[in-house]
Amino acid sequence: MENPENALFRGVEDLRTGIPKSKLEWIAEIAEAYRDAEEAIPFGPITGQLIEEKDLFHLAPAVCLKFRGIKSTKRNLKKATDGALSSYVASKDLVGPILDDSHVSFAFCYLASHFALDLVDEMEINDIMEYIEGHRKELAEAILKSGK
Repeated sequence: MENPENALFRGVEDLRTGIPKSKLEWIAEIAEAYRDAEEAIPFGPITGQLIEEKDLFHLAPAVCLKFRGIKSTKRNLKKATDGALSSYVASKDLVGPILDDSHVSFAFCYLASHFALDLVDEMEINDIMEYIEGHRKELAEAILKSGK
């Protein structure tokens, strides 16, 4: 019988093949993921939640699971969410106001979710985030473009 711990990532090699390979591919995917998360905004009042653009980073772990084709089980969502939000809280005071940018905070949590799920390593995440911090305008333009 298969160890339940292994069942979570059965086929991770297959999942990794869909992982962006360049910074520009990451920007494009994050833009598409952001637009996907934005689709939840109109449904906020139905659920009794006011969802604003600044809140979208909370949805990044769920979008990560969706985009990677990982089942959105309680366990998977908890692992991705715990990793993303704990990293966000730990980093918020260290990095200053950059995480106040809704695009950057979403990108951060989207990438941190990938790290929490062992889909990318810390060095790769740091490299991509450093690029995003220096190219915020490029990310914003990609988000606008992906909505057309």
